[in-house]
Amino acid sequence: MEQLTREDFKIIDNYLMIRLPKEVDHYNAGYICEQADRLLMDESVQNIVFDFADTGFMDSSGVGIIIGRYKKISCFGGKVFAIHCSRQILRILSVSGLHKLVEIM
Repeated sequence: MEQLTREDFKIIDNYLMIRLPKEVDHYNAGYICEQADRLLMDESVQNIVFDFADTGFMDSSGVGIIIGRYKKISCFGGKVFAIHCSRQILRILSVSGLHKLVEIM
């Protein structure tokens, strides 16, 4: 399993950039949520960008990660973006209804 590090979470301007691992599942969901929430509270972040460039698999835990961060950032008028989505990830975002909440670039 790929281990996430703090290097996978970067703040650029007012965007929290999160580079997701190859597999977004229950195994790493807790760490992703914990790090993202810490940065949302500690830094001046207005938007979140999930980078799926390396991601080939995402289960319901990944959907939960996105929904949870969306709920937190939207309270402050922020937006959530998804970039570098494969066909499989696009399908998951569509089937789960996330395409209505997340701007897919």
